[in-house]
Amino acid sequence: MKSSHIYWYSYFGLGHKPSALQYFISPDLSKLGEAFVEGHIRVEGSIHDVFRIAESLARSAAASARDGILKFARHTRSHDRKAIEYHYDVSNDFYSLFLDRNMVYSCAYYRTDADTLEQAQDQKLDHILGKLMLKKDERLLDIGCGWGALVIRAAKKFGANATGITLSKNQFALAQERIKAAGLEGRCKVELRDYRDVEGSFDKISSVGMFEHVGVKNLPVYFNKIRSLLSDGGLVLNHGITAANPDNRWVGLGAGEFIDRYVFPQGELPHLATVTREMSLAGLEVTDVESLRRHYAKTCGEWADRLDAQCERAVMLAGDKRVRIWQVYLAGCAYGFAQGWMNIYQLLARKDGAGVNPLPMTRDYMYRA
Repeated sequence: MKSSHIYWYSYFGLGHKPSALQYFISPDLSKLGEAFVEGHIRVEGSIHDVFRIAESLARSAAASARDGILKFARHTRSHDRKAIEYHYDVSNDFYSLFLDRNMVYSCAYYRTDADTLEQAQDQKLDHILGKLMLKKDERLLDIGCGWGALVIRAAKKFGANATGITLSKNQFALAQERIKAAGLEGRCKVELRDYRDVEGSFDKISSVGMFEHVGVKNLPVYFNKIRSLLSDGGLVLNHGITAANPDNRWVGLGAGEFIDRYVFPQGELPHLATVTREMSLAGLEVTDVESLRRHYAKTCGEWADRLDAQCERAVMLAGDKRVRIWQVYLAGCAYGFAQGWMNIYQLLARKDGAGVNPLPMTRDYMYRA
């Protein structure tokens, strides 16, 4: 333990801030992350390397205690809108510093280690739309559409009639600009709308990196709403982060509390078993499950490196504290996914009881060029 502390202090300088000492009394990742964000400690080595040391400290402190959070977050329309605005309405220019050219803010899909982030994100979009067997003129709904990359791809490459919804005003504005610039206004649109307020019927539904904001208690509402929007023979793909522990909706060692406070207010991670159960109870037959955990570790690592390389510009756009939040968050996610602290799954499902199953007998179709 002594050598770990010496190694730790070689990366973190306390300087003239004695208040930093409080963060080393029963330290966890929330305390250490807070100390970094608030400027009480500083990183002199790689942010990726520091997480291994932070984990060692946190595990030592937690050796005699069981980690767990028993609270439920409130998920009203107002609370959800404010949480989304807090995270996503930082600055479109800020996000462009570390995302790919299409600003896809979710796990990429690497076919080889040599794939660039841009290639991997395009492959992820096509992997989702391919799994959904999206066809020309079909109606696609993308729940939590971000800056519009998936709906634009669906309309431009697959010829679908695509609708995206988001609660972020910044995302909504830029997505509209991009749709217009691509000349896709007749086939593609984005609406500033809560998923609970969507009406209509859709052949295919995607939800990418959104259901973490729904809340565990609201999963029945979420999946029942999706089923009500699916046409007979329709398919849905839910792509989202899940907890590693069935009894804990938060990342352990205090990381969950840090994320809740600084990054994703009210975010909750259901376990895969909970997700498949709630989908089944809502009348959605789960037909395919794929883990992308290693892909997300690589994606977050790439984002963290890109943000570090653009640190000065990022501070100008978002402020020093916000940049420190994202530095520790992205590097922490890269480390957490690599270590298996959380997972991410794509779950493909059909509308149960509809009488029509459009899926082939095997999943070979997902990998055809």
